[in-house]
Formats: sequence, C-alpha cells, structure tokens
Amino acid sequence: MQNPQIIKQVILSFTESFREYRTDISGVKLTPDKHLWVGSDETSTLERLTLIEENKFAEHQQYKVSDFLKLPASEDEEIDIEGLAYTDYYLWVVGSHSYKRKKPKSDKSDQKNVSRLAKIEIESNRYILGRIPLIDGHLISACQHPQDANLQLTSAKLEITKQGNLLMSALVNDPHLGAFIQAAIPGKDNGFDIEGLAIYQDKIFLGLRGPVLRGWAIVLEIELQNSSPGLMKLIPIGENKKEYKKHFLWLNGLGIRDLCLDREDLLILAGPTMDLDGPVQVYRWQNGVKSSENLLNYPQLVQEIPYGNCNDHAEGMTLFQDISGVPSLLVVYDSPAETRLIDDRSVTADLFPLS
Repeated sequence: MQNPQIIKQVILSFTESFREYRTDISGVKLTPDKHLWVGSDETSTLERLTLIEENKFAEHQQYKVSDFLKLPASEDEEIDIEGLAYTDYYLWVVGSHSYKRKKPKSDKSDQKNVSRLAKIEIESNRYILGRIPLIDGHLISACQHPQDANLQLTSAKLEITKQGNLLMSALVNDPHLGAFIQAAIPGKDNGFDIEGLAIYQDKIFLGLRGPVLRGWAIVLEIELQNSSPGLMKLIPIGENKKEYKKHFLWLNGLGIRDLCLDREDLLILAGPTMDLDGPVQVYRWQNGVKSSENLLNYPQLVQEIPYGNCNDHAEGMTLFQDISGVPSLLVVYDSPAETRLIDDRSVTADLFPLS
C-alpha cells in the first residue's frame, strides 16, 4: 500500500503549563462538543483544547485526575496515560499498567548506566482505569445524568490491588500473559503494556502494545460494575467465568498503539512493540466489538502512517469526520520532529483520509 497524502495538519496550542509535555502526547479523543482531550505519558493531568479555527485547537484548560479519582500514589507521579475514550457523558482514561526500566543518561558513566538498565520500577499510578463525568465540556466528580433524572453520574476507578488492580490480579495466571506479568517484564521490552482504549456499550476494549506473541497482538475485553463509592470491579464475561476475554489479531507483527471505535468496527493504530522506529499502520477490525473470544482475527490494513528517525512516533488517533465532513482520522505523535514545533507552545498533528 502506498502512503496516501495527508489531508492537512492541525495545530494543537497549549498554555505554559503543558509546554514541555507537548512532545509526550500519548492519548487523544475528540468529543461531540468539538473539544479535543489530550493525555501525556509523563503527567497525571488531562488537557482540554477547543476548536477555534478549521485546523486549530487552543484555549487550553488543564484538569488534575486526582481531583476526580483517588490516585494510589502522589499526583506528582505520572499515570502514563495511554488511552482516552468517551461514552454516555463519561471520559474514560487508562494508564499503561506496565513495568518501567530505567534509561541510561548522558551525564552518567557507562558503569552507572549499565546499573540503571538492571533496575525495574513499579509506579502504582500507571494502574488507573477510570471514568469521569463530562458535562458541557467540563469534568466533574458527580452529577445527575442530563437525560435521565434517575441516574447519577459518578467518578470511579477499577479497584487497586497489590498486583496493581483487579485486572492485573485476574491476568497474573493467564496462560498467555501471566508469565510476562510475573516476570515483571517492562513494557518497552515486549512486556505487558496497555496503549489502546475503546468502549462500545458495556464492553471495554484494551489494546496491548505488548506482549506480541509470535507476531500476534492482543486486545482484552472487560466489563465493569460499581462495587462501592468511587470504585468498580470486573464482571465475569469469559469462558470458565473468567473476568476478561482475549482477542488475537494479526497486525504484521506490530503491537497496538491506540484503539478507536467507528460504529461497530474497531480501528487499530499499530506500531513497533520495542523502543524503535518502524512501520506504523491503521487497521480496521470489522465488527470487532461483536467478535467471539479466543479467535485469530485478521483486520484489514487501511492506512500507512509516516514515521521518523528517532522521532514522529504515532501514539494516538481519533475520528475527525464530524469536523472535516469526510471520513478522516486525526493522529498525534510522541517525540515529534522539530518541524512540528511551530512555536514555543504548539505542535502539529496530521489528518488522514479514512476508508
């Protein structure tokens, strides 16, 4: 497939508070009110931008996740936000759920850097999977449902456990994923790493960047219900009363970098599992939200996404057709190339045609 032409570039303009993190964007969601919600893998905040021109989002407003969800660690510790979704007046957010290996640093000796590469960290804020009511463009802790006076909208997160949260506890003995969790393999080493989030009715789909098993990527499907104020638990939905379902997808050996719902299809942003440059592609998993578990699925390749040399790593995507008027997809990048940094507070994203 040849690289289709980018329709245009879209400017994302932030305030000073997000200036250094505009190069670390990892999640994005356009909501029906034409606000663009952005998450970074280096913060514990959510950013809201407003469409002010045909190709520009600005009027940045920042929200602390800790104002709505009780974080297991300090708000100074990153959530590593990797996925955003919107449904029925809720904005959903998911952290990576991954272990972290320390990076070498240029100001340290080889000996110290080799030692750093042996250190694996667990950051408890990464295990956030939660929802926050979103009304008239603002996040709030709780309120009455705008269309049903008998329903209360409330902020809530999946219950935290020693393993991370209830999902990690359920997966720790899974025949495909359990060994990666038990061995504490970091996400960037093909370890367990959630990077995609999509919601269809009561079904929550989590796309895994890793592990990729002999070339097969994995999507987890779960359902949640309230367990106590501010908390949710998993509902048994799978075979043998398991609290999750697994879907296996052939994406040419790539892992999942984001998920996006398009009616009953799931769009998949696929890229390398490891920390390297490589192919980035968008796939369409037709009727994916209705797929049975434990099947081998072959989504259709629909779009090539350009990538750079140690930069321009596509990390998030969201449907843009409500604004553009044609089927299209907005893609944001981590480690953007210098040419995307058009001033000291703005960065560009790309708009692609969608078939």
